[in-house]
Amino acid sequence: MGDTSYKAKAFSHEEEEQIDHAFDELLRSYIESRHRRKVELVGKAFRFARSAHQGCRRNDGSPYILHAIHVALICSKELGLGSTSIVCALLHDIVEHSDMGIEDIEANFGSKISSIVAGINKLSGGIFGLAAETQALKLRDMMMSMSTDVRVILVKMADRLHNLRNISSERLEKQHRIARESLYVYAPLAERLGLYGMKGEFEDLAFKCEHPDDYELICRKLEQSGSERRRIEDAFVAPLGIRLRNEGFNCEIKARVKSVYSIFRKMQKKGIPYEEVYDVYAIRVIYENDIEEMEEPLARKIADILSENFHIHPDRTRDWLKTPKDNGYRALHLTLRDDEGRWTEVQIRSRKMDDIAELGYAAHWKYKDDVQTDTERLDNLVNSVKEILANPEPNAVDFLDSLRFNIFAEKIYVFTPDGDLVGLPSGATVLDFAYAVDENLGDHCIGGKINRRLVETAYVLESGDLVEIITVKNVSPAESWLTDCVTAHARNIIKTRI
Repeated sequence: MGDTSYKAKAFSHEEEEQIDHAFDELLRSYIESRHRRKVELVGKAFRFARSAHQGCRRNDGSPYILHAIHVALICSKELGLGSTSIVCALLHDIVEHSDMGIEDIEANFGSKISSIVAGINKLSGGIFGLAAETQALKLRDMMMSMSTDVRVILVKMADRLHNLRNISSERLEKQHRIARESLYVYAPLAERLGLYGMKGEFEDLAFKCEHPDDYELICRKLEQSGSERRRIEDAFVAPLGIRLRNEGFNCEIKARVKSVYSIFRKMQKKGIPYEEVYDVYAIRVIYENDIEEMEEPLARKIADILSENFHIHPDRTRDWLKTPKDNGYRALHLTLRDDEGRWTEVQIRSRKMDDIAELGYAAHWKYKDDVQTDTERLDNLVNSVKEILANPEPNAVDFLDSLRFNIFAEKIYVFTPDGDLVGLPSGATVLDFAYAVDENLGDHCIGGKINRRLVETAYVLESGDLVEIITVKNVSPAESWLTDCVTAHARNIIKTRI
């Protein structure tokens, strides 16, 4: 979507007013943000894009400039990005859909903005439906753009999200291609970047397009289960709110509904009906805090209050405060039992943690005034991308498999003997874990203990496993080890040793 436009007569007076109104909304969103006030630059980009797209329309007949404004609005309002990303969003389709070139953008807006726009244009067009070799090149371009400036990917994802929200104007075959790409490429990428809100919307909109009957069925079930939400609110939300306010907490407590696609996947994975999905609803406690040093202690104090008032399941506690996820996600997850013996998950987050949970790495711009910060976890993600690019597999199919394992695969989380969490792609083995913890540990690994049970190096790990590595000093990597691991990190190290 967005790869077709046509010239028409000048826009009507009503359409010009619609364009002005949309830009006013974008400007208000930007001015209300925490970013530096570069209103003139944003206005200049709007006028430049408006002129370039004059008379140009989308497949649904709407002015093309409206698409650019709405993509910029997603960047500003939903992702919390600043002027650089907003300007790039306004300009992102000019090269493809006007007589302007990238050199015109550089002459008017400088090399940084033109470089990002050029990166976005490299990602234009579809991925699915292409030959494996071309798919690999497309995805390689996507990974390279992420490793140079993550804003290329963020703006591209905002572009894809707006297209997906307006997918009905496309022909049916193209709708399905966009939906599949969104589900199998953009949603996992959003998760790796910590964009859980965007990930959920990618999945639900794509699922609705691909499986409309299943989507409508689950939506009806959710509407019919309003009594379950009220039970949770009566059993947990109301009394917990009173207790926390009495303890001096300023917090928001609400029942969260699992996404439609997540419910469907759990039903498929476990072979159960909707009625047996126990975690359709969860409680989210979001507390206000202005003192950085108090963020974690306050979360643990809330957990202590919960433990005094409810029974907590000992095996369903997830401490993402002590060891955040690779994408920066931090929270404390507990599972509580009500008086009738039913379990409900509670997620404890500060307001900043909640922003990061929804915006992922984009939240760094929200809190850092549009300056790309060198955070440890963003560096780790970029480095994992560079590891794949530095040693691509010999053919396109293997390269795509490497991407699926290391970037697009679901994550699992396992424990070290010291209780630390280590995140790995689904399908990772004991040998992958050893190299993820320490290169020396990997070089001398001969096996492991999973939950105190002896296993081989090729043993595939599952979330929640307690992993202990067994080493022998005179053992060293051999070519056969490459069959016992799947991560690019482990494979690249082994290749340098043999």
